[in-house]
Amino acid sequence: MFDEQILKAMENEIRYPIPPFNMESALQKVQAAEDAWNSRNPEKVSLAYTIDTEWRNRTEFINGREEVKQFLARKWEKELDYKLKKELWGFKENRMAVRFEYEWHDAAGQWYRSYGNELWEFDKKGYMQKRYASINDLPIAEADRKL
Repeated sequence: MFDEQILKAMENEIRYPIPPFNMESALQKVQAAEDAWNSRNPEKVSLAYTIDTEWRNRTEFINGREEVKQFLARKWEKELDYKLKKELWGFKENRMAVRFEYEWHDAAGQWYRSYGNELWEFDKKGYMQKRYASINDLPIAEADRKL
């Protein structure tokens, strides 16, 4: 666990790339998010978000970095062998639209492909302050996996 002094120091750091985004920097931000989420490390992933980040994930509303960590820990306890692919759909200034799909299986061994779209908003230091995700799950056979 990080102590409060380390977290406080991190709050003053810039998280490159920063807005306003161009095509290259937007693609870098999306790839960084994909890489972080594929680590399945709630602590690491949560550091990309502001302390007071606002999320909507399916029907769940999440407020703040601490709730993000708790949410992600629950998510990856349920969604086993999670593998994610993200794709930039558009960007303007400090906002992005991203489509994604990921595959996972539950404890009973049923595989799923989850599809969705996210809307992201970043602060001036490059931290994500808002994330709104709409997601649908499709049961698949293990032989039908793509990722």
